[in-house]
Amino acid sequence: MPDASSIPVKMTRREWIVVALLVASVVINYVDRSNLSLAVPTLEKQFGISSLQAGELLSAFFWTYALVQVFGLAGWLADRFHAGWVLFGGYLLWSLATAFTGLTAGFVTFFALRLALGVGESVAYPCYSRIFAAMPQEHRGRANALIDAGTKLGPAAGAFVGGLVLVHFGWRMLFVFFGLGALIWLPFWYKVMPPGEGNGDKRQEVEKPADEQRSEPGNAESPSIAKMLRLQCAWGSFLGHFCGNYFYYFLLTWLPTYLVQEEHLSIGAMSRLTSAVFFLIACSTLVAGFLSDRLIAGGASPTIVRRSVTSGGLVLASCLIPFSLVHGNPALALGLLAIACTGQGAYASNHWAITQTLAGPVMAGRWSSLQNGIANFSGIVAPWLTGLIVQTQGSARLAFTVTGVVALIGGLSWGLLVRRVEPVRWEEIGPKPLVA
Repeated sequence: MPDASSIPVKMTRREWIVVALLVASVVINYVDRSNLSLAVPTLEKQFGISSLQAGELLSAFFWTYALVQVFGLAGWLADRFHAGWVLFGGYLLWSLATAFTGLTAGFVTFFALRLALGVGESVAYPCYSRIFAAMPQEHRGRANALIDAGTKLGPAAGAFVGGLVLVHFGWRMLFVFFGLGALIWLPFWYKVMPPGEGNGDKRQEVEKPADEQRSEPGNAESPSIAKMLRLQCAWGSFLGHFCGNYFYYFLLTWLPTYLVQEEHLSIGAMSRLTSAVFFLIACSTLVAGFLSDRLIAGGASPTIVRRSVTSGGLVLASCLIPFSLVHGNPALALGLLAIACTGQGAYASNHWAITQTLAGPVMAGRWSSLQNGIANFSGIVAPWLTGLIVQTQGSARLAFTVTGVVALIGGLSWGLLVRRVEPVRWEEIGPKPLVA
């Protein structure tokens, strides 16, 4: 007879509403960070900026977004205070920064508002992880898959709707429309946000698997960042996530410009194709996430399932490597891009579930903050390096190949450095690095 703790627990209606609102928040999050890439071709003409300057502007957001997480502030806020309220404050800041971007008059102000956008959005993933770490193992794949699908639906919807706004009302209204319109989310979140730690959420305590209860704050001394940095699996998650993000941010920041300047698509056609690319990644994410949870609920090993999907997805994404060799064959190039995006979507459905399982609820905010901060330095590197390649080579095709190589490195990192997907026994960590 199965142990009571091993019987899958269905998500309640309220939990689904919370997840749905978090998905809505991440859709808006990614609309706001990606809308600049739609406006770049127009801004280059209006302000006379070079491709390298465009790359610097596209990467500005990631300086604050990454550094606030790397230095632990975002994770500390998520672990120390009510994650729902931390997310509320960050959401308000990034929405206002987006709206005011539409009122800016020059490069410096534009750059400063992108930095403010990064500060606001930096708390999102630590808060998501803090909330999801309290969920049972068999729910995390779908919850994270839905969140990650939102990160793809955001640019997809943003490219489609933003393209229409850009064509009919100009780039300034693009930012004002998305920034002010997003504020409607706040009262809904205020009403249903889950109770914070210690607020009497007994159902969460019952649902936590027994092997994760050792990670609870009351069960052992709270783990430190120093302990986490002794883990091989932590460094595997940092490097693997960096590489996965590089792929995504390359598409997010430079695909629209590539389609307009090198494939000579109109703004409308560019927005439709960009939407299709991110919609494909979102579909792949959802399918992989739900299948992973189904396999785990049926008794499959989380280590085998989550590592295989995460590592294998990035290896599949590396098929962009020969992209620079297929010039003049748009059908083959589009096929390679489609296969790569399918792989990236599969990877993205499970990598956060791995981190949340390894960290446990007590460490989820800080681990996620540091991992996401390091990973999002790729948002600085990818736009800048691509801008440099375009300026020196006259084309972005070589940048596709570089992105494929980075994806391959990421797949190997997840597969070789993260050995087991199970909660870290923090109390057993000594002075020597541990393999996990």
